[in-house]
Amino acid sequence: MSQRTDDPRPSRAGTPPAPGPREKTPPPGVETSAESPFWRRKTLDAMNKAEWESLCDGCGRCCLVKLEDEDTGQIHFTDVACKLFDAAGCRCADYAHRRRKVRDCIKLTPETVRSLAWLPPSCAYRLIAEGRDLAWWHPLVSGSAATVHEAGVSVRGRVAASETEVALDDYPGHIVAWPGKWPRPAKRKAATGRTRAAGGRRRDKA
Repeated sequence: MSQRTDDPRPSRAGTPPAPGPREKTPPPGVETSAESPFWRRKTLDAMNKAEWESLCDGCGRCCLVKLEDEDTGQIHFTDVACKLFDAAGCRCADYAHRRRKVRDCIKLTPETVRSLAWLPPSCAYRLIAEGRDLAWWHPLVSGSAATVHEAGVSVRGRVAASETEVALDDYPGHIVAWPGKWPRPAKRKAATGRTRAAGGRRRDKA
């Protein structure tokens, strides 16, 4: 993803006798009210570890194996999951040691979020980096880790196989487009009195 930055500079009419320090303007999408949830008040860089980890909605899309076209550099998602991915639970089976066991597992940081073009458009890290709000199915909004599955956003039920079960030559036959697209509109379930709560899969922050 390319980082979008806007730097509107207001014109000055005259020169003040003693200009003070320029007031900082919050980035697009960032609110200043103390009553707003943290993801609306903070940029990715300003979040603490607990806030950072709670941003993951547990969809599992980033845990799908991706192929890179050697000629164009284009990234293609497959419906084949990482060998550590628990398809039923929709989570990493050994998150704490995943990078030791899967060498090409990428550690998400504010910097990598802004540079990885293949991050799903529904990814909370990408949404915040782009100055957008979280979707209604996100556990921080719904108060339930189940809504990402109920809304049909997660990979639950859509993983064809683990990478340990697929031969390298067979990967092209598993290329799919849906992980890189915004999920189709899903119907919300009736309100159940849920409130915002921290939850979701963890993601490391530098």
